[in-house]
Amino acid sequence: MSTQMDKSLLVSDVMLPVGRFPVLKPAAFLKVALEEMGKSRLGIVCIVNPDMTLAGILTDGDIRRQLLTMQKPFSAFFGDDAIDHAVTSPTTVRVHAPLFEAVEIMERKQVWDLPVVDSTGRLSGLLHLHPVVQRLLGLGN
Repeated sequence: MSTQMDKSLLVSDVMLPVGRFPVLKPAAFLKVALEEMGKSRLGIVCIVNPDMTLAGILTDGDIRRQLLTMQKPFSAFFGDDAIDHAVTSPTTVRVHAPLFEAVEIMERKQVWDLPVVDSTGRLSGLLHLHPVVQRLLGLGN
């Protein structure tokens, strides 16, 4: 089956709005970030400053890679701040960017999620691959 991408679709048409994925402050404990990832079943948490500007992202893959490389007992990680293990310069996409461009970025970077920011860097949403695929296949709204 071949699916032609509707080039008029925007990131804002498909993104998850803030409130539908985990968002934490930089001083949140890593344990809290892990719990929030588990609740949402997305494998990502966005970390924001008090003004909602994106400070970083933390994924389950980031944590796995750090556990394998750091010489620190597993239990010691739980007391760390989430921002200490976050990617602080993540790839992002703008709210009104064409969806096909965002999908190209996701493919090139081999990621399932892209934080969506406005022109001032404030977090507006999260572009997650599953809703994108559902929309492109006509399975979502």
